[in-house]
Amino acid sequence: RCSVDNRVTRVAWLNRSSILYAGNDKWCLDPRVVLLANTKTQYSIQIQDVDVYDEGPYTCSVQTDNHPKTSRVHLIVQVSPKITEISSDISINEGGNVSLTCIATGRPDPTITWRHISPKAVGFISEDEYLEITGITREQSGEYECSASNDVAAPVVQRVKVTVNYPPYISGAKSIGVPVGQKGILMCEASAVPSADFQWYKDDKRLAEGQKGLKVENKAFSSKLTFFNVSEQDYGNYTCVASNQLGNTNASMILYG
Repeated sequence: RCSVDNRVTRVAWLNRSSILYAGNDKWCLDPRVVLLANTKTQYSIQIQDVDVYDEGPYTCSVQTDNHPKTSRVHLIVQVSPKITEISSDISINEGGNVSLTCIATGRPDPTITWRHISPKAVGFISEDEYLEITGITREQSGEYECSASNDVAAPVVQRVKVTVNYPPYISGAKSIGVPVGQKGILMCEASAVPSADFQWYKDDKRLAEGQKGLKVENKAFSSKLTFFNVSEQDYGNYTCVASNQLGNTNASMILYG
């Protein structure tokens, strides 16, 4: 907007050195620039669908009693943040190093932060485009969120999933006592990524699935060995072996009377 009074005889709007409007006459070819008002009190133009290239100085030039006067305004164009590049989901062995990248554009330049989406995580782990994790642990697996913000609009966020592979670790393995003729269950729980494959052995002999009177049920993180009708011959030492690509581990337990 440019305020004028009745002493003004001629008016014009310029962008840098280019004339946009002189009086009611349009001098620029851009269809987005339109004349809003040319009255005794106001001479105003409008720029529709503003682009970053519209940023810069604009001058309202008026002629009063043969004395030219100018009034300048600087247009600052703001742009919402946008994440243009982010790392892909990654799978890595425990102890390896991870580099995550998040590139964002916007005006003013957005602030980029990384955080770990985890119940134990506290605040940001990086206030930068890059996130470096050396010697990654299984607790550091999960989703990492990149946020780009510049106060023009709500922050934009994207996530990267980091899978940390590690060999099996058997946590629960208990010996149990079961009377002859009763049902008995031996449990073997193992955490591992990728999930473990389980095998059962009695002494050195592997137990086959479907063996008479026995049932083996394997899940992602556990294996259950069921004896439907325990006999004296079933008593003894049993070994659960859990394995994946990164290694294997075993635990022994006793079925006793």
